[in-house]
Amino acid sequence: MLTIDPVVNALTTLLVTLDPPGLAPIFLGLTVGMTRPQRKQVALRGSLIAFCILAVFALTGSGVLSLLGISIGAFRIAGGLLLFWIAFEMIFERRNERKEKTSEVAITRDHIHNIAVFPLALPLIAGPGAISATILLSGAFPSALERSALIGVLALCIGILFMSLVIAERIDRFLGNTGRAILTRLLGVILAALAVQFVVDGVKSVFLA
Repeated sequence: MLTIDPVVNALTTLLVTLDPPGLAPIFLGLTVGMTRPQRKQVALRGSLIAFCILAVFALTGSGVLSLLGISIGAFRIAGGLLLFWIAFEMIFERRNERKEKTSEVAITRDHIHNIAVFPLALPLIAGPGAISATILLSGAFPSALERSALIGVLALCIGILFMSLVIAERIDRFLGNTGRAILTRLLGVILAALAVQFVVDGVKSVFLA
């Protein structure tokens, strides 16, 4: 039976991992020189591609792990450690630096119409952290009805991310450097706590099975 706790946990984990406020200024750097309609088109295309990628992992993640002989407990531990590293980068501002370097390289190598695919959809939105979090969360939604709820949460999070990209200029002006730094660190601490919980659940699953 579907309860509210897994849904809230999924919503929090995905929003923190996707980090809409942190992605907004990077999106502005990626789309420099574009008009507002062009930016909206890039944001929509990138968001839809990222949603499709994450939805596939939400639906098939557990099956892929079983096929590879990896227990969900082991993946919870590995994924939790990965999310903890991402949280560490967020707290010490290393994640944004890495994303900015990725965006700078991509602008010189790819045509402007391909920016929505790379690096926006991959790896800035549907990156290793978001994919790992999605597969981890899919373990808490085993039935078809519960899995559809996870897809709904994923759609909501991507929708929020899309809106943040559309109003990226306003968000960047409103937060400023100080506000952005405070918010990123706060989200990093929350993600670190969620990552530790994933590891604890994984350890329980492996050693108490």
